[in-house]
Amino acid sequence: MGATLTTLTAVMKELYEPPVREQLNDDVVALRRIERTSAGVESTVGGKYVTFPIHTARNSGIGARRELETLPTAGFQGTVGVRVGLKYLYGMVGMSGQTFELVDKNYQAFVSAMDLEIDGVKDDVAKDQNRQIYGDASGTIAVATGANSTNVVPVANANYFQEGEIVDAYTAANLAADSTPIAGGSLTVSSIDLTTGANAVTFSGTPATPTIAATNVFVRKGNANREWTGLAAIVSATGILQTVDPTLVPRWKAVVDAPGSNRNISEGAILANCDRVARNGGKTSLLLTSLGVRAAYFALISQLRTFVNKTEFTGGFSGLAFTTDRGDIPLISDADAPPNIIWGLSEKNLKIYRESDWSFMSRDGSMWDRMASVDGYEARLYQYSELATDRRNTHFKMDKIIEAAI
Repeated sequence: MGATLTTLTAVMKELYEPPVREQLNDDVVALRRIERTSAGVESTVGGKYVTFPIHTARNSGIGARRELETLPTAGFQGTVGVRVGLKYLYGMVGMSGQTFELVDKNYQAFVSAMDLEIDGVKDDVAKDQNRQIYGDASGTIAVATGANSTNVVPVANANYFQEGEIVDAYTAANLAADSTPIAGGSLTVSSIDLTTGANAVTFSGTPATPTIAATNVFVRKGNANREWTGLAAIVSATGILQTVDPTLVPRWKAVVDAPGSNRNISEGAILANCDRVARNGGKTSLLLTSLGVRAAYFALISQLRTFVNKTEFTGGFSGLAFTTDRGDIPLISDADAPPNIIWGLSEKNLKIYRESDWSFMSRDGSMWDRMASVDGYEARLYQYSELATDRRNTHFKMDKIIEAAI
């Protein structure tokens, strides 16, 4: 259901002062750091794709010989074709006919209902893309850590839930197989508990008390296996990525540092991972992490140094600097980054491929379409895009870092 006079009551002129005070975190740190391009996007039978070759092996036909010895056998450069299929992302806006006529005037409401909805959905899709950057394309929002006896479900990390959001619950096997959700219906998020050590989400809807077991997975309704291929899949040493299998092409593996138990952050461990990337021929340009890991790093360097090295970086970013013999690397926190992880990225090898920026569908001459059988209108925001890398082994993932309290 779209916006109505009832849902817009909070912004009607009574005893309020303009403008609407924002209560949501719309920051999209990772999304702003990654380059966007439409280069190479093409339409073929079956969808929209980007294709490019990658260099995977050197010519083996080189060597040193004595006089009149047989020369090396001619070799060749190894290449593999990469194909990236674009994902289809949408945002929907609905408004009643009465809202168009009665609310969309400045003297009746201190915020135009239309502007509120249109600008809001643009922020919403960007925020959701920022979340998807850290995902694995499955759409996973959270994993249950235990069974529930009420409509309150404990989860490993409740940060990606939103009040009012509609989600489906899956067994891990069913999600992987792109099969059906569980719990007998979709669930509506009514409240979220982000208390350290007590992450939980409260649901309403049908059924009112869902039957959830430990390791069940929550996904935004309809999104299962349809989201961007994010860092969880890209920065990995396993799994086929962009049609290339790392078991067949060993160089198509990211650097993954995942010990068996949690550990304190250390500059030596970060440097070791940067060096592993350098050994692969890459250069780490960004350390992207959660607020808790950033706080742990801040505590570390404030103990070791007489000053904290907060630095201004290109693009209007400021953050803590990790110093190496190849230059400073910005360590930047993102509220949407998953806990306990540092992502070491080579930004020049990571791109958002898109046919165009977010646009409203207007193929019939207007962005607003009449709703069937009711006095209302809908607008559809869309973008065909995907996150991809052209050099997987220039990124690293450093896992199981103990976070500081925030």
